[in-house]
Amino acid sequence: MRALGTVVRSGVGRRRVQTLVIGLAAMMAVAASVLAGSLLVVSGAPFDDAFAKQHGAHLSVQFDADEVRAGDLARSKGAEGVRNAAGPFRTATVVPESDSSGPGWPMTVAGRGDPGHDVDKVALLEGRWPTRLGETVLSADSSLFPALGMKLRFPALSGGPALTVVGVARSVTRTADAWVVPSQMAALTAPGNGGYQMLYRFTDAATAAQITAGGKAVTRSLRAATAVGEQSWLTVRKTAERDTALYVPFLTAFGALGLIMSVLIVGNVVASAVGTGTRRIGILKAVGFTPAQVVRAYVGQALTPAAVGTALGVLAGHLLAVPVLAEAEEAYGSSALTVAPWVDLTVIAGVLGLVAATAWASAWRAGRLRTVDALAVGRTASAGRGRWAVRFAGRLPLPQSVALGLVRPFARPARALAMGAAILFGVVAVTFTVGMGASLGEVMKAKAHDVADVVVPAPLPDFGPQGPGGRGQEKRPEADPAAVATAIEGAAGTGKYYSAATVRATLSGLTGTVDVIAFSADASWGGYTMVSGRWIDKPGEAVVPTPFLTATGTRIGDTVTLNGLAEPVAVRIVGEVLDPRNDGMQVFTDASTLTAAHPDLTESSHHIAVTSGSDVSDYVNALNEDLAPLGATARAGGLRSGGDMAVTLDALSAMLTLMLVAVAALGVLNGVLLDTRERVREIGIHKALGMTPRQTVAMVLTSVVVTGLVAGALGAPLGVALHGWVMPAMGDSVGLRLPGSAVAVYHVAQLLPLAFGGLLIAALGALLPAGWAAGSRTATALRTE
Repeated sequence: MRALGTVVRSGVGRRRVQTLVIGLAAMMAVAASVLAGSLLVVSGAPFDDAFAKQHGAHLSVQFDADEVRAGDLARSKGAEGVRNAAGPFRTATVVPESDSSGPGWPMTVAGRGDPGHDVDKVALLEGRWPTRLGETVLSADSSLFPALGMKLRFPALSGGPALTVVGVARSVTRTADAWVVPSQMAALTAPGNGGYQMLYRFTDAATAAQITAGGKAVTRSLRAATAVGEQSWLTVRKTAERDTALYVPFLTAFGALGLIMSVLIVGNVVASAVGTGTRRIGILKAVGFTPAQVVRAYVGQALTPAAVGTALGVLAGHLLAVPVLAEAEEAYGSSALTVAPWVDLTVIAGVLGLVAATAWASAWRAGRLRTVDALAVGRTASAGRGRWAVRFAGRLPLPQSVALGLVRPFARPARALAMGAAILFGVVAVTFTVGMGASLGEVMKAKAHDVADVVVPAPLPDFGPQGPGGRGQEKRPEADPAAVATAIEGAAGTGKYYSAATVRATLSGLTGTVDVIAFSADASWGGYTMVSGRWIDKPGEAVVPTPFLTATGTRIGDTVTLNGLAEPVAVRIVGEVLDPRNDGMQVFTDASTLTAAHPDLTESSHHIAVTSGSDVSDYVNALNEDLAPLGATARAGGLRSGGDMAVTLDALSAMLTLMLVAVAALGVLNGVLLDTRERVREIGIHKALGMTPRQTVAMVLTSVVVTGLVAGALGAPLGVALHGWVMPAMGDSVGLRLPGSAVAVYHVAQLLPLAFGGLLIAALGALLPAGWAAGSRTATALRTE
């Protein structure tokens, strides 16, 4: 055992560069695997994980404060089937005005003294919880785009209270849009507007029937009509999963790529390192080591640096996971995503197990050679290998150092193949990543469906005494869609525009309702992406999303009848549009289609494209002067541009791409380093004959040019093919059929740089060995055997 330990220590110390490479490979593999594994974990069931961590409320019930007392609600905590409950919390519906965005949409404010513990633990993302009057915490899902220090004013309320945002938080079951200290609620509650909120967790809450039974149990002892609204966690989960369905495959694919590349690189590095020690294995056998002892020695030599690299990789993985998981939180609308401890343990065991298994297999194969055969293994390629390449390169008008580098892959074809595999997977990963990011961007644009320069939202409904038109306030005039349209038509700078109104209808044979969006003009320019067919061009026609076709069993050319209006309306489907909102149960048609069945389409939004050369801000300001008497307000940009999510996903894509490139470059580094170490005497001879350090660097770098170019030329089309197979499958998984514009996202101008990306990865991996070769002393190199 003492001799075996000596061999292990000697091998680790003598082959310092090789030891460093194994350690680096393990570190990068562990870091990539921790990151990839974490993405796979959080992508599995993001809402369920967040719900369990934050003890989300299975049922939130809103009560009328004028009809029930707080003490009666507190007693409902002991109802049958209730495991935990929180409340009662005073609530109010208010319409704020902020410094940054002006009048906002109605929001629910709840008075809570703390973020909670056993039920609906509100996760603080930034700042702190409010501790005194005049402070609030905004939900991260608020339409106001919360920021610390933001001022919220409520001019419609008595005394015009104002709040300062001191924190940003997220409730997994969306129980409120903002939270304040309980004593603040008196200033935010107008007469007749107050409410109480109770939050419940039940013993059994897996089905809608169990939730309904729990709701009846907690309200059984109260008078009828005291509960004015309730929200089941199942409804929130369905909405959350629908919103995140597009992101789950995206992050899962990244995680899988990271794991696959990590396994390939670690296996290649360890196998190459042990394979270069075949001659030394022959020496050990000659001095009496058995094959089993040889295997243990080389496994130990590989595991020692791998263990150090693994420890550093876990640390690096956690540091990298912080920003990546933060981006994933934005994508999933979750909070406090962290690296699960079992991911660390699994990755550590997996990487060290992979190192041990690869070292064992390589050493066992070499150890079974006859001693004389192992001793006969030289450090350089056979004299005849690659001679034809040398002769061919000699005829090219190239510097000698460049020619020597270009022919190197033909002298070591197996090693060049291993490096090429690393580069190939790197290029495939980068090409796939670029394509996936572009495709997801197209889907996000289609989901936002509004590329208008200016939008006039539909008027807010009457929200009670605290809102527009409330009791004791000057009633706001109701916006007349026709008058608004006239003002838009007469505004200087108006290019093209359309109005959109939404009504609810039913379909024969289907439960629930569908949204019918009626346009007053051509809306095809507004961001609606067609999958097949065409856009509507006359009354009686409609376009629908893919899930609508699936649910109704219809196809383009069929006719469906809309019920639940003043009279049935038959529409003919002429196109399939990409739109995942409302589970895809929507019908887009011309407004004149509904003239008889729904003549009073009043809640219309108006979408405007300004003329070329017009300033959007000036246009909005001028238009608002005309709209103010009408009770409408114009805003720059579309209703839901989806820009923030696009930025989030682009940042996440960039970070993960860099990670995969680094792992691929490490595979090249290993191959070039081993090759350079084996050629150290040859390099010394070249330097003795007058090769300069710059020429040495050129020789080493050009030794990977052929490999990089070939791998890039193969990797780019393979990445395109992988993208073309995965993206439609991702769409199918969420019930969407993606249009050609979301799949055919590559252009020649993109593919050429991606193909040359293999050369870039190869050069990055070869830089360190090239510098080492250029800096080595000639005399030392010539003494090397």
